[in-house]
Amino acid sequence: MLQVLGSAWALLLGIYLLMIGNGLQGTLLGLRGELERFTTLEISVVMSAYFVGFLFASRLAPVLIRRVGHVRVFSALGSAISAILILYPILPEPWVWALARVAIGFCYCGVYITAESWLNSAASNENRGKALSLYMVVQMAGIVTAQWLIARNDVGGFAVFIIPSILVSLSFAPALLSATQTTPEFAATKRLKMSRLVSASPLACAGMFLLGSVFAAQFGMSAVYGTRAGLAEGQITWMVSVTYLAALASQYPIGWLSDRMDRRLLILGLSMLGGGMALVALLWPGPLWLVLLTSAVVGGTSNPLYALLIAYANDYLEREDMAAASGGLLFINGLGAIAGPLVVGWSMDWMGAEGFWAIIAAVMLALGFYAAWRMRAAPDKPIVDGKTTFAPIPAAATPVAAGSERNVA
Repeated sequence: MLQVLGSAWALLLGIYLLMIGNGLQGTLLGLRGELERFTTLEISVVMSAYFVGFLFASRLAPVLIRRVGHVRVFSALGSAISAILILYPILPEPWVWALARVAIGFCYCGVYITAESWLNSAASNENRGKALSLYMVVQMAGIVTAQWLIARNDVGGFAVFIIPSILVSLSFAPALLSATQTTPEFAATKRLKMSRLVSASPLACAGMFLLGSVFAAQFGMSAVYGTRAGLAEGQITWMVSVTYLAALASQYPIGWLSDRMDRRLLILGLSMLGGGMALVALLWPGPLWLVLLTSAVVGGTSNPLYALLIAYANDYLEREDMAAASGGLLFINGLGAIAGPLVVGWSMDWMGAEGFWAIIAAVMLALGFYAAWRMRAAPDKPIVDGKTTFAPIPAAATPVAAGSERNVA
């Protein structure tokens, strides 16, 4: 671990600062949108727009990197992020924010891919799992730090938007200075037909789509739910923080279990636990302690499920197909992420604040029931080339981080 930290500390510091900026704008726009009197539909479109940009960049950013190089892509997209973050308070219009979110989603995905390819290049097969673990810890730490900054600033002012812009600008210095003179090549991965991926693992494909909507709801609509439920800003930031802290704490024990038991049974159990807890919050609204507990349970089950589904899919694929499969699964996840805020927004308009928990409960329980059905439909499905090792892939991973799982020793 110390070896990885020593060789990649500058990149990890840059990623940490990037995640503070992203974590700030995620929660902040929900809170500021409420102050600006955006409708629930308008806010949900704004939140979905980020994942539209992220989805496009997962396919287009590698093309840009191969064409002009890592350093130029990283610098250009980073400059755009800083500018967009300051644009939000200047033009508080839903359509402006939606277009800005598409652009910033594209840019964030691009800089993540660039930074992750450097990190992946700096790691060896022997320590790649530790590098992924550190990457996940740094991501979660950045998001939690962002919530602390929001709680100590005026959401209605300009400073809280300037802070993430400054942090994003500062993040490029350690990342760019740590780049070697010969940056890693970004090779095109082998393509895998979607029909082949669905055939190999229907559960992984369905699960990634459903989890995309859960993750997007947590990332984009938690602040809207908290405001509609009457929570104070500090309480809302605690709600978001415990979601990611629980995800961090649960990743490793779930990964340990994943390598030692039927992964479908674990997927079933985690889905039912997260969905059942969201159902309790739906039926018993009000207490802050229950909101925090539910956020922790949902975060602690849904985020590890992301990595678990990738590992499960890889169990039924040839090793040379794993990188392409990870990209395909992330594309499916992105489609679910686009739909998530829109469905949650509609539900909150219809049911009130508790519509947030209603959709999360329905989606996670649906995943659990589908996992149970797949266990009955294909009880003895053979694993290809032995069971793959669980790697702690964060729920906001790009194809670089997800694809590197195949190289974990």
